[in-house]
Amino acid sequence: MTSEKKYTPRKRPPGSKKGPGPRRQTSHPKTVKIKPGADSRLKGVFSSIGVPEKSPFVPDPFQLEALEAIDSGDCLVTAPTGSGKTWIAEKAIEKIITKGGRAWYASPLKALSNSKYLDFCQLFGEEKVGILTGDRKEKPDAVVLVGTTEILRNQLYDAMHHGDDLKSDFVILDEAHYLGDQDRGVVWEEIMIYLPSRIPLLMLSATIGNADQIAGWLAANRSRKCIVVEETQRPVPLYPLFLHPSGTLFPLISKRKGRAPKLNKRVSVYVNDSSAPVFGPARKLPPMGEILEILQKYRLLPAIFFLKSRADCNAAIELCTEHRLEDPQRQDILQQRVAELAAQSDHIAENRQLWHLKNLGVGAHHSGQLPAWKIVVETLMTEGLLDAVFATSTVAAGVNFPARTVLFLNSDRFNGVEFIPLNPTEFHQMTGRAGRRGMDNIGFAVVIPGKFMDTPLMAKLFHSHPAHVFSQIKINFSMTLNLLLSHRPVEIQALLKRSFATYMLVNGPKKNKKAQRRLENDTDHLWKDFTRHLDFLQETGYVNPEGDLTEEGIWASQLRVDEPLMIAEGFRQKVFPESDPALLAGIIASFVNEREVDDRMERGVVPKVLMKTLSSVKEGLREFVTLLIERGFGPKPLYLRPALTIYLWAEGKTPWKDVLEVAELAEGDLAMLVLRTADNLRHIRALHDVFPKAADTAQEAIERIMRDPIATFYEP
Repeated sequence: MTSEKKYTPRKRPPGSKKGPGPRRQTSHPKTVKIKPGADSRLKGVFSSIGVPEKSPFVPDPFQLEALEAIDSGDCLVTAPTGSGKTWIAEKAIEKIITKGGRAWYASPLKALSNSKYLDFCQLFGEEKVGILTGDRKEKPDAVVLVGTTEILRNQLYDAMHHGDDLKSDFVILDEAHYLGDQDRGVVWEEIMIYLPSRIPLLMLSATIGNADQIAGWLAANRSRKCIVVEETQRPVPLYPLFLHPSGTLFPLISKRKGRAPKLNKRVSVYVNDSSAPVFGPARKLPPMGEILEILQKYRLLPAIFFLKSRADCNAAIELCTEHRLEDPQRQDILQQRVAELAAQSDHIAENRQLWHLKNLGVGAHHSGQLPAWKIVVETLMTEGLLDAVFATSTVAAGVNFPARTVLFLNSDRFNGVEFIPLNPTEFHQMTGRAGRRGMDNIGFAVVIPGKFMDTPLMAKLFHSHPAHVFSQIKINFSMTLNLLLSHRPVEIQALLKRSFATYMLVNGPKKNKKAQRRLENDTDHLWKDFTRHLDFLQETGYVNPEGDLTEEGIWASQLRVDEPLMIAEGFRQKVFPESDPALLAGIIASFVNEREVDDRMERGVVPKVLMKTLSSVKEGLREFVTLLIERGFGPKPLYLRPALTIYLWAEGKTPWKDVLEVAELAEGDLAMLVLRTADNLRHIRALHDVFPKAADTAQEAIERIMRDPIATFYEP
């Protein structure tokens, strides 16, 4: 679970070059009255705004090329967002079904998996499509399986353990650039290493700078060619704009024949003028309502505004109270549709932002909201009923959320630790939402100046080359246990040498012998880290001296969670409450929690039974935790507040709003804590043969916590 830390003022975004950068301000920057206007050079551009004429669908050449490539090998498709990569997947699955085969479609997000499941049910028939996301398990033997990459990776673990073959004849990895994701990229890499070479692999991705390098690694790793199909042209042209604080729109970039584009002269003058006007005080949002009126005048709606924080998204819609939809008929449809969606849950009907959706046609979308609420906003936007959504950058990944225009208020993003400049991949994913295929002739991206906007950087990003994807593989105890299920240590050493990390090192530039020797040492770093984990498992009795899993190691391998050893040790030491569902859920929540927590609470707030149980768990694990720390493995502390939060929710006597107050979390963060706790409990439920009582209690705990408002769109 990720958390959003408190926003703090920034200096120049780290890593950005010297130059004009974020616009300099005097100590008393002036504001001017906003009056909608547009540079005369935009007249021709704006005249092209409209809906393209309907015509029969004709596949693009890159789509046909990809379908042909799949017949002869693996295929990596890199193309801009919204260019039609899903069509390739659908036609490829259709071909597999016709031949009597099975297909597995894996995505990084549960929301995307749920969406694709519904789409595939309509395309191929409900009886042929199943879904596996942890939260949902429907028709697991269907000919078309949709799920998350973690589920597919776990199935590969099981297949290797039992000596079986994965029950699939074709695998699709959507959002394949997640291979370079710092936290989850390891899962993509494991799948690509473990997947039997008989199964063709189709990877769909945003543009990648080193696609040929990834294809070269896969070809060497899987002994079958991997064809790169690359499309660089957007299906809908993108035009970059700059919004001056006076309300006038300017072209952001001036194109020069035979030369690289540069910042428009009028924009450059503004950026370098320390006394130029601003939209308002540095710590406040621009007048969003007035900006909406500008966009409305020039037919640039619907729009997605990318903001830096959840708080800004929530505050932005409060600045739009004078905005109204232009079309009364659309307003009536919106009112009716909102009423239908709100009827699905009291928590949706009581949401304070429902009024803004229904009356203003604007919404906020961020990770601090309930999953069900985000789906409502996504549904209304996709159906063309909203004028604007104010969102954090998370909306750019995976969800079908198109608009005519996207607007940027800052040129960096918060990565959980610090603010860093947008990279080309992030930027192009965000601008990929601008311009809807079949609905727009042209899309727009608008840069709004402010304290944290590096306008020259944004101009460069429009024409920047795609970012490279780098290996993020790392060893953890879950991987170590699961590889030992089916491989001897010497075999694992060979397996790790097939990693993308090793391939990148070996096939990188080799300048001299000294560098080559260092390179050879670097390629062993994964094996050294693996042996470090192996040594600890042998020391603690999960692996025997010969390198085989002990009986305890075998069942511990099935705990495919973040803290498998800590939970396994809790069972070994018999410190878990195996007969009380609420207590078990609360204790497991402490292992799930990833944030620093203030455990200071008033006396009497925490039930004595929970306090005593958590103290017993900590005491029972104390010796094991000490050993982990001594061996260089830093376990997370077990906090009381998340345990109390989930205990109260599982007990069923405390309303959601009161649980929120105890948790001191945003609704979306509490929902994520519940969902992840349920996922950990499912892994405990899977240990029924070893711990039948705890498994039954885990099942009851799941049923208790997976209820409205969490279960509105999720199944236990």
